[in-house]
Amino acid sequence: MDIEEKIKLVNRVPTEEVITQEELRNIFETNDSPLAYQGFEPSGLAHLGTGLVTALKTIDMINAGIKFILFLADWHAWINEKMSGNMELIRKSGEYLKEVWISLGVDKRKVKFIWASDLCSDLSYWEKVIRITKSTTIARMTRCLTIMGRKEGEMQNVAQYIYPAMQASDILQMDLDIACAGMDQRKAHMLVREMSEKLKLKKPTCVHYHLLMGLTGPKASGFDKDSKIDISISSKMSKSSPKANIFVHDSEEEIKEKIKDAYCPAKITENNPILEIAEYIIFRGEEKEFTVHRPEKFGGDVTFWSYTELEDAFRKGELHPLDLKNSVAETLIDILEPCRKHFKNKKEIIEVLLKGVSR
Repeated sequence: MDIEEKIKLVNRVPTEEVITQEELRNIFETNDSPLAYQGFEPSGLAHLGTGLVTALKTIDMINAGIKFILFLADWHAWINEKMSGNMELIRKSGEYLKEVWISLGVDKRKVKFIWASDLCSDLSYWEKVIRITKSTTIARMTRCLTIMGRKEGEMQNVAQYIYPAMQASDILQMDLDIACAGMDQRKAHMLVREMSEKLKLKKPTCVHYHLLMGLTGPKASGFDKDSKIDISISSKMSKSSPKANIFVHDSEEEIKEKIKDAYCPAKITENNPILEIAEYIIFRGEEKEFTVHRPEKFGGDVTFWSYTELEDAFRKGELHPLDLKNSVAETLIDILEPCRKHFKNKKEIIEVLLKGVSR
């Protein structure tokens, strides 16, 4: 595969930005198998963002010749009071996430799973944490705290203030070429890029993905001064709001019901969660066949070959929200079938993790 194809795969939807494109090109020009990662707090059930989008982008990265690490941040989840700080539940959640990603197509032979616990046993890791905290002001660290899914005024203990330094140290300790994450982790990545220069360590290129909007639509909660970024973070799918998200192993009936009740105002294309599923999961920037089935009296079946074409028809009122919802639901049901089958006889772990979610 040539460099242009590799760059295209990294930038494929739902990638929203790469910092920087020049660095990414240089990586591929000088390294046949660069090392990348994406980190997760194991903290409950996987929705479309954590489960499906992660699997899709991990596969893109692997196909681009990148050695990829899925990092299970158990210590970070413990600090952030996920699963009520119960490390046993956090570890179970991590093992469950592995099964989710593999069931959705991630080749376990081509990806490496690493726990934060593996890094935390190394003294050199904690040396990096201390050096980063010594080089960062309290104000800067406070601004980074929103990466935990908490607003600045919600911090409850001192341990939470070292969380951003630990996340930066994770990246530096693994000597990564590329760090991947949702847009909500951007502040942590800017911190690690700055700290890498101060500590004279490898500076990671950062790839940020779009945050899939929750089904209840847009809201603003004060996570960022930039209103657009705030809406993106505040409105993202959250495992603690079951009605606002679709879990990757939801039944066909649950998917249909959640999609039917979702926010999807007629002719409104901005901040529309149903259109986001079409754009970021179904089409992903590619040309493909997407047929909306409807009665003849309402125009009959109509086929779209690109997201732009679909969005344009919806904006003009040529496509009714209910017809769009029905077709998106059917497509999602097909995409998620392997995961649904995998967990069909594993209801116990799903119930345990669902009860353990603290926020």
